[in-house]
Amino acid sequence: MDYSTDYTTHAEAIAALFEATFSASEGTEEGALIGALARRLIAETPAEDLRVFTAWEDGALVGGIFFTRLTYASDPRTVFLMAPVAVATAHQGKGVGQRLIMHGLDALRQEGVDIAVTYGDPAFYGRVGFEPFSEADLPAPQPLNQPQGWIAQSLTDAPLTPVRGPARCVAAFDDPALW
Repeated sequence: MDYSTDYTTHAEAIAALFEATFSASEGTEEGALIGALARRLIAETPAEDLRVFTAWEDGALVGGIFFTRLTYASDPRTVFLMAPVAVATAHQGKGVGQRLIMHGLDALRQEGVDIAVTYGDPAFYGRVGFEPFSEADLPAPQPLNQPQGWIAQSLTDAPLTPVRGPARCVAAFDDPALW
């Protein structure tokens, strides 16, 4: 498996992967929403607030992951939101997603990012080090429809401690329909 951070060259292929993957698992409406989100993240998010990692096998795109900056007004730590994550349907269940997530988290760790947050299935993301964290201790930028899915991990040797908010996300994520 090869990894890449070149998202501009492959922007449409990445967006199409997210749209197809989410359409297959969640329905065409959700696929269209997440495909549009991927396009907006790539087109509108300043480079300093965006990290994109893709996984390739034999020249084919098989997975992708976005990390975007979360800013906390009263906290100096660097925080990134990991979302969305997609693995091509034919490649699911083979560890592609977990390896891609670990690759992305390692890159953020090397960059000096303090905390990674995601909004998803705690059982799945727990396998790569995420643990539940309350909104009171880690404010979300929008009200959460499923607060149990708000999970985080420290990317440093320091334990995960409460983050002082309020939180602000990148513009593409500033939509209640995504939360």
